[in-house]
Amino acid sequence: MERRVAVTGLGAVSPVGNDAVTTWESLKAGKSGIGLITKFDTTDYKVKVAAEVKDFDPSDLLSVPERRRNDLFTQYALVAADEAMRDSGLDVEDSIDRNRLGVYIGSGIGGIGTTIQNTEKLLNGGPRKVSPFLIPSMIVNMAAGQVSIRNKAYGPTLPVVTACTTSSNTIGEAFRAIKHGYADAIIAGGSEAAVVTLAVAGFSNMKALTKNPDPATACRPFDADRDGFVIGEGAAVLILEDLEHAQKRGAHIYAEIAGYGNTADAYHITTPDPEASGITRAIKEAVEEAGLNPAEGLYINAHGTSTKFNDKSETLGFKQALGEDAARAAKISSTKSMTGHMLGAAGAIEALACVKALEEHTVPPTINYQTPDPECDLDYTPNEVVTFDAKWALSTNLGFGGHNGCLAFKAYEE
Repeated sequence: MERRVAVTGLGAVSPVGNDAVTTWESLKAGKSGIGLITKFDTTDYKVKVAAEVKDFDPSDLLSVPERRRNDLFTQYALVAADEAMRDSGLDVEDSIDRNRLGVYIGSGIGGIGTTIQNTEKLLNGGPRKVSPFLIPSMIVNMAAGQVSIRNKAYGPTLPVVTACTTSSNTIGEAFRAIKHGYADAIIAGGSEAAVVTLAVAGFSNMKALTKNPDPATACRPFDADRDGFVIGEGAAVLILEDLEHAQKRGAHIYAEIAGYGNTADAYHITTPDPEASGITRAIKEAVEEAGLNPAEGLYINAHGTSTKFNDKSETLGFKQALGEDAARAAKISSTKSMTGHMLGAAGAIEALACVKALEEHTVPPTINYQTPDPECDLDYTPNEVVTFDAKWALSTNLGFGGHNGCLAFKAYEE
């Protein structure tokens, strides 16, 4: 028998807040986390802005040796997962059979900061200067590994690496694992810490990042004057749980996750299919599995990167998958206008926004939206939060390599 899946815990470390509550309140308020890059000297860089995590202090959770031995992306994941577990109540010793608790946490890039640091040590001091913790710090699965160790989660553990679709896939695959009985709960999400020299130079040279030096206008999803994304960082984690298991222990249920689509464009390594066939099919798959009625109070948290090709293609995908009338009736927003593009953590932070939008019947805005684009002609909730009787929510993500993911959430009714 297929099981219903609930969201029972939330955790976040983001450019707009170092916990889930602050992050959500900032998104509703239209507060931007984008600023001038402080992590390195940008004198020789065309890109000057990023969405950095501010005042991050994991000392309450991680010892000094633990911080030294774990890349920042793993630290972000550990802190977000700890918050989500406490929020869910699953941190209590006998709250769940630990053999039935899993961890699906991914990253698009992994420990690139540690890789850069140790490359410099190798070049400047020779091989003996390279840290023995280099490999376990840099590999992309280590966030999931460390979270499973800390939480004694012995169940299915699956890191995912699908670029910007990563944490849509971790959450979607976790949903399927619980739905079909392979786990009772899964700690699911994504983490990224790529506001570093090499990543910014690489994204800049491929012309993916905005060259706009003004943090207040740099990220403009769906606006006619958009010219590239703003790189962000952080982590977000959701606790997914068998609904009956959650109900029996009296857990707070934020929403249900009810559908998931996972497709490929098979078109280009970085550019989305201009016909939007892949994202269209992903949305259709999630909608069909959820039994979602797109005309019935639909909120969409769009991938909305603020790049010319993505926003245009995604808008077309909404129309093709939902129908023109339903797409126009939906409330859509891109919270990347505030968080920047958190890469492998993007899907998770945006899933968090969907869950809270359903719970509070509130849609966060797309900020910096000024000039309409004729090819992006839907309701993107410009600049101001709105009250909306949301019954369903979709979160869409598109990743380099042609990956597409869509999650469908349903408002929970007891």
